[in-house]
Amino acid sequence: MFTVDAHLDLSMNAMEWNRDLRQPVERLRERELGMTDKPDRAKGTVSLPDLRRGNIGLVVATQIARFVAPDNPLPGWQSPEQAWAQTQGQQIWYKTMEAAGEMVQIRDLAGLEKHLALWNDGTPNDVKPVGYILSLEGADSIITPAYVETAYNYGLRAIGPAHYGPGRYAQGTDATGFMGMAGRELLQEMQRFNIILDATHLCDDSFWEALDFFTGPVWASHNNCRALVDHNRQFSDEQLRELIARDAVIGGALDAWMMVPGWVRGQSTPEAMNCNLAKMIDHLDHICQLAGNALHIGIGSDLDGAFGKEQSPYDLETIADLQKIPDLLRQRGYTDEDIANVMHGNWLRFLRRVWAN
Repeated sequence: MFTVDAHLDLSMNAMEWNRDLRQPVERLRERELGMTDKPDRAKGTVSLPDLRRGNIGLVVATQIARFVAPDNPLPGWQSPEQAWAQTQGQQIWYKTMEAAGEMVQIRDLAGLEKHLALWNDGTPNDVKPVGYILSLEGADSIITPAYVETAYNYGLRAIGPAHYGPGRYAQGTDATGFMGMAGRELLQEMQRFNIILDATHLCDDSFWEALDFFTGPVWASHNNCRALVDHNRQFSDEQLRELIARDAVIGGALDAWMMVPGWVRGQSTPEAMNCNLAKMIDHLDHICQLAGNALHIGIGSDLDGAFGKEQSPYDLETIADLQKIPDLLRQRGYTDEDIANVMHGNWLRFLRRVWAN
């Protein structure tokens, strides 16, 4: 089944992990055997050939670069200008993949429909470009809100104002506090250009401020449920209901610590924690029970988001195994229409609505 994945850090993997994503996952792992600079070396799950093999023809692909103040222990750049330059290098990687025929940027409704027609024409996928919608994960690299226009012009179509910790425009996972004037100015510029607000990673204070202030389109590209895994990285039922009321789509994430309670980083294993793809279905099903339908869920896997197989469902070898999800949904009683909506329909309906004008 044609599949949309609403969150992949492709350029980060290419530029910071030094992975040639034109190669199959198996070859990427072979290249990394013996390397120890990253905890997920030789354990990656994502590549362009494996996306094609899994019929994942459209992804939301990120730029990401955090600014960190001197007292911030998180990894990142010492100035917004450096962070901006990092995201520009990532943007150039996407453009280089386009020039090589490996990817194509989707910016508007016409481009979306043309790409969908290509991927559903019945011919093999192995030479088709993977479509990508460009998103910025954490807005620290936006030097001033005026830079939003520049980013929009090169194709940026979604922004998550925060990532982990305190940010320049909003507070993220494991932080607290509101967005303030700078954050509101960012949201104004996003609204001016019809850029999607990605609520993922916003701390509770910033989440409610953002949704109170911003009247444009909202989604949560990769977020699970606090009711199942009690951590501020997940959304509470109250937050999920608000997103549903805003006609958002929430993408189920496949980072194991977000899927099962009690995960200890660097110690737990997917097998020992019984973390499999069915655990993501638990989160998606919880959202469906709140909504009363299956119109607000999708996939936002976050695979290879600074983790690999050591922190992914044990029944997923590569991203192509997202094709196991339809059967898992069917086993839970979801209809064929529901399953199609989860795999692609809900994200496409959202984009068609947002880009209709």
